[in-house]
Amino acid sequence: MQKNIYRIVILFIFAIVLSCGDKEKQAIESGASEANTDNRIQVTQEQFEQNNMSLGQIKESEFPIMVTTSGMIDVPPENRAVVSATMGGYIKTTPLLIGDKVRKGQLLVTIENPEFVALQQEYMEVNGQLSYLKAEYERQQTMVAENISSQKSFLKAESDYKTGVAKYNGLKKQLGMLNISVEQVEKGIISSVASIYAPIAGSITSVNVSKGTFVSPATSIMEIINNDHIHLELSVFEKDIMKIKKGQLVEFRIPEASSDIYKAEVHLVGTSIDDNRTIKVHAHLEDEKVTNFLTGMFVEASIITDSSTQMSLPTDAIGVIDDQSYVLLLDETKEGNYYFAQVPVKTQGSYQNMTALDKTTIFKQGAQFLTKGAFSLIGE
Repeated sequence: MQKNIYRIVILFIFAIVLSCGDKEKQAIESGASEANTDNRIQVTQEQFEQNNMSLGQIKESEFPIMVTTSGMIDVPPENRAVVSATMGGYIKTTPLLIGDKVRKGQLLVTIENPEFVALQQEYMEVNGQLSYLKAEYERQQTMVAENISSQKSFLKAESDYKTGVAKYNGLKKQLGMLNISVEQVEKGIISSVASIYAPIAGSITSVNVSKGTFVSPATSIMEIINNDHIHLELSVFEKDIMKIKKGQLVEFRIPEASSDIYKAEVHLVGTSIDDNRTIKVHAHLEDEKVTNFLTGMFVEASIITDSSTQMSLPTDAIGVIDDQSYVLLLDETKEGNYYFAQVPVKTQGSYQNMTALDKTTIFKQGAQFLTKGAFSLIGE
């Protein structure tokens, strides 16, 4: 009997020990489970300092209200010149190439045509007859005054003289348009070549002829553009045009050449709608000498029409994963370590390194966020 009691006591003690072991195991597993469910991002003080991380709070910032548009770099009409000939002929010399800079009055091309010779011959003939016609007119004028000659003879002399003067002036003007010196022609020096000079200073952007090409007055020989004054020629859709006013700031960039943002100012707003339902807006650059813009460059521009105050965070504080934006909210500081919760947010655009938060995004007052260094941690 005593032996049975002894066995029962031993079994009871063994059951108690086994039960304690199970409870201890359950406690360990429970602790491990709790540790595994902590999805916070931990940053040590050393990591925080080495990576120059910083904390910040949501604050109010000014965000512009913009009209997005596009256009091109252009020049005023007086800074663009199409060179053509006043009379047809064959190109004799064309020494310039695309990209060459020219000054106003510089020789561009020479044209040769036998008609130029005939024109100078006619001028010399009229010039030679003019002295005789003038003398005859004056003689008839005197004779009529003394009743020696008839009125008919006087009128004939007067008509011949005035016709000769008109023809002389007309031929002289034509020679001047061909840049042929009438002084040289009057000396008997006749040329079959006419010269064409640059009407403006600038750079040659196109050459449409070569030596020996026949050109008519309608032919475009070359084009010259002066880039000393350039502007933006923007196309704004009809639905936005009522928001555009003179003096508004324009921010633009050249997407094919640079990521830099440049500034301009609205100078003129068009008063007619194009076939594609857009209106031209003319803007002057803030500083034309900042960079070497070329005529015809495509630009993407935003015209600032108003502004609004919105709650925001630095753009560096926001990371994007699969089109969803996240921030790192400081949840706890413990034993020198920082614990951050990755929280999804809705954004409403960025400006000057600040990003506006949607009004539905609400955090408690005084909440702190990782504003520098968050990008490398979000999504880890």
